[in-house]
Parts: sequence; structure tokens; C-alpha cells
Amino acid sequence: MSSGERIAIYPGSFDPPTYGHIDLIERALHVVDKLIVAVAENAEKECLFSVEERVEMLREATSHVKGVEVASFDTLTVDYARERGAIALIRGLRAVSDFEYELQLALMNRKLAPSIETIYLAPSQDHIFLSSSLLKEIVMFGGENLSDFVPPKVERMLLEKHGKTST
Repeated sequence: MSSGERIAIYPGSFDPPTYGHIDLIERALHVVDKLIVAVAENAEKECLFSVEERVEMLREATSHVKGVEVASFDTLTVDYARERGAIALIRGLRAVSDFEYELQLALMNRKLAPSIETIYLAPSQDHIFLSSSLLKEIVMFGGENLSDFVPPKVERMLLEKHGKTST
């Protein structure tokens, strides 16, 4: 870590990554010098995509953004943040319904790692309704045009997982 470099971790499952995630990644880099997009290897959460696929999709989707690193982790988020020299965790808030869970998480993280701050960012209005779960449901029930919601590679991979080809 270079002297004075402000590093943040943006943890999540990113199953799959959306334009809402990309929007938050770009916004976070207005606040920090380096952002590590950390794909969680959560054995208890059933994901559609493997960790390797999610990392691959995020790397391609953020290749245009300077200061981003994409990695995976399988520890407590604050332990990973300490290991990487991060000063903050980036979290997205789409709606009031996200707030209670996010506040509980932030308070627990503060107790475990008082020196690591939590920074909440709201996505742009164009992406505020997006969620990975909603997109998976759209595809499962026949939706095929996801180009407004996810990068092209993600759209292809999401449709392929459901036996469809992109239009």
C-alpha cells in the first residue's frame, strides 16, 4: 500500500453483477483511491454463478474503471478489509427496506473493527430498483432482454444459465 492511499472494500455476492453495482463502483472511486470489489464465497448462500464466474464478470464489467481490483474472499468482511489495508467498507442502499439490515451490519462491523468505516452510497435513479434477485427471477419467468440492467457478458451468461441465448 502506498503512503496515504485510501482503500475501500465493496463486498457482496454480485450474483450476478448489475449496472447498479457498476454505478456504485464508479461512485465509490470519488471517495477512495482504490476499490477492491470483493466477491463473497458464502457457502450458506445458494448462488447461481460460481465465485470464479462472478469475479470474471466483474473484471470485464469494470475493466474501464481505473483504481478497481476484483477479488474473492471467504472470511469475515472486516478481517478481509484489515488484511487488505482498507479504511472503509462501501455498501449500497436502494430503499428504506435495506437500511435496517445495513445498519445492523455496520454496527457489528464497527464493534469488530472500530478503525474501518462504513460508507453508504445510493445508486443513480436509473438503477435504484435493480437487484440481482429480481433479474434472476425475470429470466426464470421468460424475460430475455436484460441489456438495460446488466453488461453484455453478464446478460449472455445469465441467459445461458437458463438455457436461452441473448437476443
